[in-house]
Amino acid sequence: MTYQKPILIAEAGCNHMGQMEIAKELITVAATFCKADVIKFQKRSNRELLTPEQYNAPHPNPANSYGATYGEHREFLEFSVDQHAQLKQWCEEAGIVYSTSVWDLTSAKEIASLNPQLIKIPSACNNHTKMLDWLCEHFEGEIHLSFGMTTHDEEEAIVQLFERHQRNQDLVIYSCTSGYPVPFEDVALLEINRIREAYESRVKKIGFSGHHLGIAVDIAAYTLGASIVERHYTLDRTWKGTDHAASLEPDGIRKLKRDLESVYKALTYKTQEILPIEQVQRDKLKFRN
Repeated sequence: MTYQKPILIAEAGCNHMGQMEIAKELITVAATFCKADVIKFQKRSNRELLTPEQYNAPHPNPANSYGATYGEHREFLEFSVDQHAQLKQWCEEAGIVYSTSVWDLTSAKEIASLNPQLIKIPSACNNHTKMLDWLCEHFEGEIHLSFGMTTHDEEEAIVQLFERHQRNQDLVIYSCTSGYPVPFEDVALLEINRIREAYESRVKKIGFSGHHLGIAVDIAAYTLGASIVERHYTLDRTWKGTDHAASLEPDGIRKLKRDLESVYKALTYKTQEILPIEQVQRDKLKFRN
């Protein structure tokens, strides 16, 4: 296996709690302290995405809600297209790649209008064929897509859709278990092997989107061939909201980036039987007959 330089995506999602000031700090910290490669937000058109019943229902966990209904909660956390343009500008100024997950066709069109380097399709929407078709036909950047809560037949149908549009070499697919947080026994790291065997020659790259605790699993995912690692990211895991508890704080993202780069350097064969660093020790310590 030839290992590519690892890419780390810090998924801020909606952990900005609807505040642009916090979103800006998330960008600055991810870029300057964590040294992440990409920061990712979310875009939803809630009236399009939710049924009226879902929109008007109470939040399933009222303690995490920012509104009287689930719809109001989602609207509170939503940024406009102009605000996303500002986020993208801040990312460019900070030296980190801007990205957003899009959950519906309207949001896909809005974010595509900003010409980001990549757009992400979350597991929940990877069967939204109308949105996928539109992105294949109108968005020129990379399209990243998670395979959480997806059958093998559905995975194949998704890849074939991109092949029909001749966009499969712009497709990055992620091994993923959808849960918040995911216990280690459900992470199913070896799914990376299965996905690589089935699709590595047909898509651009294989990634791993993790919702577990800690950072050891991500290193293993990289060694199995996931060249892109995506983790939820927050400034404070105790903040109000669904995703904070399953996120890494800045020092966790920083350590993960450090460890990924260290492992990347280490994943080689010896360039010669006795390395120069060993020769010094061999001359001094090696038993002589």
